[in-house]
Amino acid sequence: MRTISHYLTYLATIALLSGCFFNGKELQRWSISPEGATSFALSRDGRFALLYSKEQDILLWDLEQNKQLAQLGEQDADGSAVSHIKISDNNRYAVTASQQNFAVWDLAWGQSEGLWSISDSLIRDIDISNNGEKVLLGLSNGKAIYVDLGTGRRLEFLAHREKVNSVSLSANGRYALSGGNDYFAYLWDTTSGQIIHAFEHTQRINRVVLQRDGKLAFTADGGNDGQIWDLQTGSSVSKLKTFSRQQVFSTARFSDDGSKLITGTPASRIMLWDTQSGKKIGQWEAEALKDARPATAVVYDVAIDSQDRVISGTSAGIAQAWLVE
Repeated sequence: MRTISHYLTYLATIALLSGCFFNGKELQRWSISPEGATSFALSRDGRFALLYSKEQDILLWDLEQNKQLAQLGEQDADGSAVSHIKISDNNRYAVTASQQNFAVWDLAWGQSEGLWSISDSLIRDIDISNNGEKVLLGLSNGKAIYVDLGTGRRLEFLAHREKVNSVSLSANGRYALSGGNDYFAYLWDTTSGQIIHAFEHTQRINRVVLQRDGKLAFTADGGNDGQIWDLQTGSSVSKLKTFSRQQVFSTARFSDDGSKLITGTPASRIMLWDTQSGKKIGQWEAEALKDARPATAVVYDVAIDSQDRVISGTSAGIAQAWLVE
């Protein structure tokens, strides 16, 4: 009996460490695109959702009022599938991207500001500044490209030696963070292309994000290394305590004050972390698309709303609000 008791205790401990138990509960759900979505973005405050599905094209939704604001239509005349969407920090603009072109949208007017093409590579990630004029792209040829659409200025950042998987642009467009298959993430100045900090991992980097006031950055690789960095010193603040061999993040976002980090995975999981300690303080599982096999959903974006709820948007075309206990 003592052996059995010890074994059960061991199993319970392993389950807790591996994150098999979920805390908190769903407070609200928005089934926006029942057929699923290939991309889904949330505004920083969790109020607006912008998503793409083959059936409805690009759709803007107000989660607070629970209503559709606009059906923006197709990104281009060919009806290309949209694989990446980002909403600017101030909620005014958005950028959508297929593999070979991107469009900028004025969300206040519900109209496109223009369409631009990339001819020599595939777009793997994209971000946009507050004024809707500065765009950052991560490409499969190892380039990170910064474009000022207002002036036509284009800067190619060539420090990466392999595919650039993830990019993040400061709200004013001055600083960029890029990470790639070469195991490096770079913080660099978009006016000069000068590297400010280099963050090295032991595996391919698949997720990077800047905190909105420029104090912190997050970089994560395809293994078990998610790091939070102090951008003033370039030193590590904490490492996420994941207790798993492999933890891939499909999205990440800091809280406004930088005290918390929210992440999402390709396997439905949403997690909340304390940035100073790296400890996990919340975990939830998103609803999968009905009859989907496997029964999981890619978490495309996460945010914290005005009620301090965690909001998630997934490939199931569903947004959910979660209680933070």
